[in-house]
Amino acid sequence: MSIRVFVADDQDLVRAGFKLILENTEGIEVVGDADNGRDAVTKALHLRPDVCLFDIRMPELDGIEATRIIAGPDVADPLKVVIITTFDMDEYVYGALQAGAIGFLLKNAGPELLIQAIRAASEGDSLISPNITTRLLRNINHPDLAGSGDSGSPGNRGDGGDLTPREEEVLAAVADGLTNQEIAEKLFFSLGTAKAHVASIMVKLHARNRVELVIWAYETGRKKGA
Repeated sequence: MSIRVFVADDQDLVRAGFKLILENTEGIEVVGDADNGRDAVTKALHLRPDVCLFDIRMPELDGIEATRIIAGPDVADPLKVVIITTFDMDEYVYGALQAGAIGFLLKNAGPELLIQAIRAASEGDSLISPNITTRLLRNINHPDLAGSGDSGSPGNRGDGGDLTPREEEVLAAVADGLTNQEIAEKLFFSLGTAKAHVASIMVKLHARNRVELVIWAYETGRKKGA
């Protein structure tokens, strides 16, 4: 079955470009679009796409707030959101991930990475632009970036004390931005074993997705920023 994608961007040419790329990719179907954040929320909740592709700077409601409404920590049945933006700013990265986004790309990432991010998100995996991953959340303890009492706070999750040594290795690999396949190759076990370890870590840390695992790893000092 095709991956159903919803696109929201206030620039007509950009939105049309994304739709053209995605509609010409096998296994992906664009089911709707919007040019502002408020319409994006309304339409996405109605259409229930597999993946939403949101710009950050949109009128009426920005992409981060739109993401929080449909994918935030208080949402019972969250949608999967990939944020794509021109602005390479740590505040935006952290804000988007805290709001519930499962991926974060820059608009200069290229069609191939865009498609990879869509496919990864549809499977519950995350993909963040490589140049962002190398320094992801390096300012996570900065008071202007770190939220208080929200879903990203390690205080709302397990303390990690019951993680096995192997799970600690897998968590470190997730924090490095590795996919399940890359984790399997790095740690010399099967893809199924990698998926099982990641799922177990999510349960133990009360995390809903891999991005929350990355946030937890940084906030607890399991992973140091670049």
